[in-house]
Amino acid sequence: MQLGSPILQLLILHLSFSLTSPSVSAAQPNVEPFALRISCGSRDDVRTPPTNTLWYRDYGYTGGRFSNATRPSFISPPLKTLRFFPLSSGPENCYYINNLPVGKYQIRVFFGLISDPNLDSEPIFDLSVEGTQFASLKQGWSSSAEQSFAEAILHIADNTASICFHGTGHGDPSILSIEVLQIDDSAYYLGKSWGNRVVLRPVKRLTCGAGKPAFDVDMNGTSWGGDRFWAAIKTFSADNDVAISTENIIAETSISPNFYPQALYQYAIVSTDREPQMSYQFDVDPNKNYSVWLHFAEIDMAVTKELERVFDVSINGDSAFKDVDVIRMAGERYTAIVLNTTVSVSGKSIKITFTPSVGHAIVSAIEVFEVINAEITTSPDEVEALRVIKTKLDLPVRFGWNGDPCVPQQHPWSGIDCHFDKPNNQWVIDGLGLDNQGLRGILPDEISKLQHLQSINLSENSIRGEIPISLGNIAGLQVLDLSFNELNGTIPESLGTLKNLQILNLNGNSLSGKVPANLGGRPLHRASFNFTGNDGLCGIPGLPTCGPRLSVGAKIGIAFGSLFAFLLLLVFATCWWKRRQNILRAQKLQAAREAPYAKARTHFRDIQMGKHHRQHEASKTAAETVPLS
Repeated sequence: MQLGSPILQLLILHLSFSLTSPSVSAAQPNVEPFALRISCGSRDDVRTPPTNTLWYRDYGYTGGRFSNATRPSFISPPLKTLRFFPLSSGPENCYYINNLPVGKYQIRVFFGLISDPNLDSEPIFDLSVEGTQFASLKQGWSSSAEQSFAEAILHIADNTASICFHGTGHGDPSILSIEVLQIDDSAYYLGKSWGNRVVLRPVKRLTCGAGKPAFDVDMNGTSWGGDRFWAAIKTFSADNDVAISTENIIAETSISPNFYPQALYQYAIVSTDREPQMSYQFDVDPNKNYSVWLHFAEIDMAVTKELERVFDVSINGDSAFKDVDVIRMAGERYTAIVLNTTVSVSGKSIKITFTPSVGHAIVSAIEVFEVINAEITTSPDEVEALRVIKTKLDLPVRFGWNGDPCVPQQHPWSGIDCHFDKPNNQWVIDGLGLDNQGLRGILPDEISKLQHLQSINLSENSIRGEIPISLGNIAGLQVLDLSFNELNGTIPESLGTLKNLQILNLNGNSLSGKVPANLGGRPLHRASFNFTGNDGLCGIPGLPTCGPRLSVGAKIGIAFGSLFAFLLLLVFATCWWKRRQNILRAQKLQAAREAPYAKARTHFRDIQMGKHHRQHEASKTAAETVPLS
C-alpha cells in the first residue's frame, strides 16, 4: 500500500526540493555544519587516513569501560579503542551529547569487537536515540559491512541528544565510534503529514553501477549532506542489465537540501533487450512504513532527448511513479533528479521494479529508510526527580537508570511503572518499586515531583533520615511502604491529608512521636496501616499513650541526676551510720561506769587522787612561808 498523494509521487525533486518544509537554520554554503566524531575509549584525539578525519577523545559522555578494539569491517573507522558496557553497568547506558544547535542530524554508531578472547566476541544489543529505538543488532552482524554500523536521521529540538545502548543479555554492548553530523533542516523531509516527529533508519543505500562502496567524503560530497555510506551494486542481474558510467559533470548535485555528491550520478544500471524490465528486492521488517528515494540522471550516450526512455516504477506491485522520462523531468541530459514516496509494507521484503514502455529503464542510486514515529518522552520534571532519587538513595549501578525512564517502550527502567498522560502528551511515573534493593541514602524532597505516583514501595532497605513532608503533596498516592528501614523523626502530619491512601507501612523503623490524628482513624475505613516496631510512636490503639516526651538529652540529664542523688544518699547514710556507731560506743562506756565494781574502783581512785592533791597543796604552802635569807 502506498502512502501520499499522486502529486507527491510524481513530483520531481531536482534536489532543490520544492516540497521541503521551511528551514529553521538552512544550510549555508559558507558555514560549516556542526560535526562531532568520537573515538570511543580513546584518551586522546585521533586523526585517521585517508581523509585525515578528526576523532575527539572519549571523555565525559558516559560510563562503561575502555578496551582495545578489533574492527569488524573494512568500512569501520581505523580506530584502536572502544568502550563497552558490562552487565554490572546496568541494562541501559547512554552517551549524552550537549550544546547541539537545533536542527536535523545524521547520527551514526560503528560497533566494535573487544580484543579479548575471554569476552563475547559478538554482542547483541539494541540502540535508541532520544528515546526512540532505531536498531537491533542481529547475530552475524560482525560479518557484514552494512551491519557494522547503525544510523538514524532525526530532528533535535532541545540542544541535546542521548544515544543509548540497551543490553539484551547477549554480551556487553561495544562501541567503536559515534558521529553526530548536522545536515540541512529540510533534508529527507517527508511532508507535513509526517513533520519532524520521525526517525529515519537507512535500510538500503546503493550506488548503482559503481564498482566499489564509498562514503560521501570519498565522492567529494559537501559537509551539509553528512557522510552517507553507499554500498555498491554493479548489476541487479548479470545477464539482464548492464552498468554504465560517465565523466561528464552532472548538474543539480551537491545542493540543498540533501546535497547528494555528483559522483553518485556518474554511474547507473540500465536494462537490456534481453530483459527490458529490471528489479531489485531486499528483506525488511514487516508491518512498517518505508520511505523510498530513487535517483536518476540521463548519462547514456544513446539517449539524447525526451521520449527516448520512458518507464514506470512500482513497489511491491503497486504503482509508485508512472511515465518517468528523466530528460523531460530534469530539463536536460546529465542532470540529477530524485523521486520519493513512502509506502506501507506488510510483508518481509520490498521489491522495486522498473518497467520501460519506451527504450530501457535506468537508475543511478536507491535509498530506502524505515520511517519510525519518534517516541513521546517522559515529563522532564519527573526525569529530573528520578535522577535526584537515584543519587540520594545511592541506587546500585546495576540498575542503570540512564536515558529516558519510559522510552523506548521496549526498555523501560527497572523499578518504575510508566503511564501515558494523554492530556499532556507525555509519559509519567505512577509506580516506584525498589524494595529490598540495598538502598542506603535518604529519601529526598524531590520525590514529590513525581506527582502521578500511586504506589511507592521502598521497604527492606537501609534508608535513613526523616520521612519527607513533601510526600503529602502526592494527592493520588494509594500505597506507601517504607517498612524495615532506618527512618527516624516523626510521621509528617501531611500524610494525614492523603485521602486516597489505602496502605501505609511504616513498621520496623525508629520513628517517634504522636501518630497524626488523621491517620489514626483511617483503618476503620478499610485501610491497612502498620506502625509497629517503632518504640517511640504513640497515640493510637495498639501503641502507648502519649505523655510528656523527654528528649534524649533530658533523659541523660535525669540519669546523671539520679546517679548523683543516689551517691549523695549513700554518703549521708554512711555518715549517719558512723555517727550512730559513735553514740552506741559512748552509751556503752557510760553504762560501764555505772556498774558497782566500776564505782568502787572509781571511788578509791578519787580518794587517792584527793590525798595526793592535799599533800601537794601543803608542800606548796610551806614553801611559800619560808623566810628569805
